[in-house]
Amino acid sequence: MAADTTPATEDAASEETAFGLPSASTLGTHAALVVATVIVALPLLLAVVMSTETTTQIYTGSLFGVGSHAVANYRGALFDYGMARYLLNSLVMSVLVVVGKVTISLLAALALVYYEFRFERGVFLAVLFTLMLPVPVRILPLFDMLASLHLTDTLAAVTLPYLASATVVFLLRQHFRSLPDSLAESARLDGVGPLTFLVYVLVPLSKEMLAGVAVIEYIYAWNQYLWPLVVIQHQNEQLVQVGVKHLQSAGSAGQTQWGLIMAGAVLALLPPLVVLVALRKPLLSTFGVSAE
Repeated sequence: MAADTTPATEDAASEETAFGLPSASTLGTHAALVVATVIVALPLLLAVVMSTETTTQIYTGSLFGVGSHAVANYRGALFDYGMARYLLNSLVMSVLVVVGKVTISLLAALALVYYEFRFERGVFLAVLFTLMLPVPVRILPLFDMLASLHLTDTLAAVTLPYLASATVVFLLRQHFRSLPDSLAESARLDGVGPLTFLVYVLVPLSKEMLAGVAVIEYIYAWNQYLWPLVVIQHQNEQLVQVGVKHLQSAGSAGQTQWGLIMAGAVLALLPPLVVLVALRKPLLSTFGVSAE
C-alpha cells in the first residue's frame, strides 16, 4: 500500500523542478532578496568607497572603485581631527550607560515583580509615562539642572541622563513575570535575600535578555548627537557623532573633503557594528525572532 504524501513533502517538491533545480518562484524570491539587500547596503558601500578617494576624484567622479587615499583619509580623521579621542569618549560613555542602565532596571523590575507595595501599578504606569516625553522636551530642564550642579562639559553630563530607561524596565518586568513563581517562593522559604536572588537566580536565567537589551542600549548611547552637542562645549570632550559633524569644517579650495568625512563616518559605524554582529543571537531572541 503506497504511503500518502504529506503536505510538507508536497511543499518541498513544489519548490524544485523535475531536474532537482529550484523553481521559478524560489529563484524570483531569492533575486528579490538580493536586490533588496544591495539597495539597503548601497549607501554603506558608497561611503566605504568614498572614504578611500581624494576630494578631486569624488567631485569629478573619475574613480568608481576603491581609491588610493584610504590610509591618508583614515589617519587624518583619527589623529589630525581627533576621531580617536571621540571614539574613546563614546566608548567609555556607552559602556557606563549600559552598565548603569541595566543595573538600575534590574533593581526596578525586581521590585515591581516580586514585591508588593502601595500604588505599585501607579508607579509602573508612571514609569511607562516617561516614554511619552520626547528628548527635546527634556533638554532644557536637564541642562538647567546639570548647570546648577556644575556638571556640564563632563562625562557625567552625557551619562547620568541616560541611566534610567522605561523601555528596559518594561522588558525585564515582562521577562521576570514569565518565570515560574516557584522560584521566588523557594527563595523565600530558604531565606534567600533579594539581591542574592537577583544575582544567582534571575540574572543567570535572563542572560540572553540582558545581552539583547545591552546591545540595544549600547547602540542607542553610541548614536547620541543632540544632547552631547548641547551639554559639551570643549571639543576634546565631545562624542563621536558630533565629531563626525566637526569633520565638515575640513575643506580646501572651497571643496568639502568628503573622503575624510566618510572615513570618520565609517570609523563611527564600526564599534556598534561589531557589537551587533557578535551579539546578534541574543538580540533577536529578545524580540522573539529565531536566529537560525
